[in-house]
Amino acid sequence: MLVKMKTTFLLLVLVLISCYEANSAKILAVLPVAGRSHYILASTLMRALAERGHDVTVISCFGEKNPPKNGTYRDIVVTGAMEELEKQMSSDDVNMFEMEGINLFINALFMAFMLPTMNEATLKHENVQKFINSGEKFDVVIVEQFGNDAAKALSTHFGAPLISLSAVGASYWTNPLVGNPSPPSYIPDLMSDYSVPMTFCERLVNSLVYVFNDLLYNFIVFPKQNQLMKKYIPNAPEHLSDVLYNSSIVLLNSHPSINQPVPHVPNMIEIGGFHIKPPKKLPQDLQEFLDGAKDGIIYFSMGSNLKSADLPNDKRDAILKTFAKLKQKILWKWEEDDLPGKPPNVKTAKWLPQQELLAHPNVRLFITHGGLLSTTETIYHGVPILAIPIFGDQKINARSAVTSGYGVYLAFDKLSEETLTNSINQILNNKKYKENVQMRSRLFHDRLVSPLDTAIYWVEYVIRHRGAPHLRVAALDLPWYKYLLLDVIAVIALVLLSSLLIFCYIVKLIGRLVCSKKTKTSKKAKKE
Repeated sequence: MLVKMKTTFLLLVLVLISCYEANSAKILAVLPVAGRSHYILASTLMRALAERGHDVTVISCFGEKNPPKNGTYRDIVVTGAMEELEKQMSSDDVNMFEMEGINLFINALFMAFMLPTMNEATLKHENVQKFINSGEKFDVVIVEQFGNDAAKALSTHFGAPLISLSAVGASYWTNPLVGNPSPPSYIPDLMSDYSVPMTFCERLVNSLVYVFNDLLYNFIVFPKQNQLMKKYIPNAPEHLSDVLYNSSIVLLNSHPSINQPVPHVPNMIEIGGFHIKPPKKLPQDLQEFLDGAKDGIIYFSMGSNLKSADLPNDKRDAILKTFAKLKQKILWKWEEDDLPGKPPNVKTAKWLPQQELLAHPNVRLFITHGGLLSTTETIYHGVPILAIPIFGDQKINARSAVTSGYGVYLAFDKLSEETLTNSINQILNNKKYKENVQMRSRLFHDRLVSPLDTAIYWVEYVIRHRGAPHLRVAALDLPWYKYLLLDVIAVIALVLLSSLLIFCYIVKLIGRLVCSKKTKTSKKAKKE
C-alpha cells in the first residue's frame, strides 16, 4: 500500500513538472527608459509573469532588489545609466519645472533626438552586448514602446514574436505601427492640454503637430533607429520596417474610465491600471498621522521624476502659506531633510507609499503633477485631484480630469497663494468632485477580468500561437496613397471632371446648333 502511494505521488509530481515545463516560457523584456515610473509600470508585468512560472529576463536601468521567488527572474542592468543622466542634468543645470511652457513642436523635436540617445546607451552597454551575443533563444520579446524602435529587432535576433508595451494609451508612437486610425479632428496630441471637443484653432494646431510628428518619425527618428539596429544587433532584419510593423500585440496602459475613448485595432489591448495592487499596511507613524486627521488629509506629491525640492522659491512660499491656513493636515513628498518654513500641520517624507495613502478614507484631496500612474491610482481609490502639470502627458491628463469633473487644473505659471487656496477650497467644498471620481472608480473596477490578468493572458496567447498575425490589419500593407484613397479619389475626380467637360461640350454643341438654326431661320425670313 505504501509503495503504491509513493508511486502515485511520484506520478503526480511528474505530471505537475511536465505541465509546468509545458506552460513555462522564456520571456525577454527590454525596458531602456531611465525613468522610475516607467520601470515601476513595466516591471509589475514582468514580476507577475515570473510568478506564473515563466523564465523572465529583464534589460533595464534599475533591477529588482527582491526578485520574485516563483519562476526564474534575471536582471541585465544597464549600470551607470541613471548616474549618467543625473550627471548630465546637473552639468546642464536642468530644472524640470522650467519645461512647463515648452512648445508642442519643440517638444516633439526634443523627444525625437533625446530618445534614440537613451536607446543607444542601452544597446551598446557591455552587459547588454554580452547578453545579445550569448546565443540564447526566447519565446517572446516584450519591448517598451518609447522611442526605442531599434530594440524591437531583438525579437528577430532571438527568434521570437514581438510584443510592444506602451506606458500610455494609443499615441503617435503606436498608431502608425499597427495601422490604428487617429483623426486629429477629435483626438488631441498626447503632449497638448486640449480639451474635447477642440476649438478650431486647437484642431488646426493639432493637425499641424500630427503631420509634423509623422514627418519627424519617417525622416529622422526611424532612419536613426535603423542605424542603431544595424550597429548593435547582429541578427537584425534587412531593414527596420521588417520588424517595426510586426508587433503581435500592443499592450496599452489605458482604459475608458481614465482616458478618452478612441479607436483600437484588434491587436491593441487596454490594460490600464495593471500596476495597481491591493494596499499594504502603512508604517505606524503614517497610520497614526492619517487616523488622527479629523478634518482630513491633503496628500501632495509631484511624482518620481519631478522633485518638490526643486520648486522655485516663490512657488514654494505660496504653497507653504496656503497650507498654513488650512485646517486639514498635509502629507508632502519632499526630497530633502528639511523644509524651511514648514507649518505645524505639514508632515514631509522623502518617499511615501502612494497607493496605500490614497486608499485611506481620510485622504480628501490629492495635489499631483498629473502623471498617468498617479491619475490612474487616484481614480482607482476615488480621490479627487488638484493637478499642477509640468510636461509630457501631464497636461492632457489634467485636462481630462477637469472634463470628467473629478479635478481642477492649476497652471504652474498661475500658481500663487490666492489661486492655490481657491482651487483647494473649490474641491473640498464641492461634493461633485468626490462623486465624479467615485463614479470613475466604479467604471474602473467594473471589468470582466483584472487588467493584470488580461495582460498575462495576452502575453501567453502570443507565446501559445507563436505570434498573432491574424490580428494584423491590412492597412499596414497599403502605401499611404492607397490608405488615404487618393487613387480612388483621383479616379472619381477624373470621371466627374470628364463628365462635366463632356456635358459642357454637349451643351455648347447644342447651343451652337440652336444658334445656327436661328441664324438660318432669320436669314431666310429676311430674304422673304
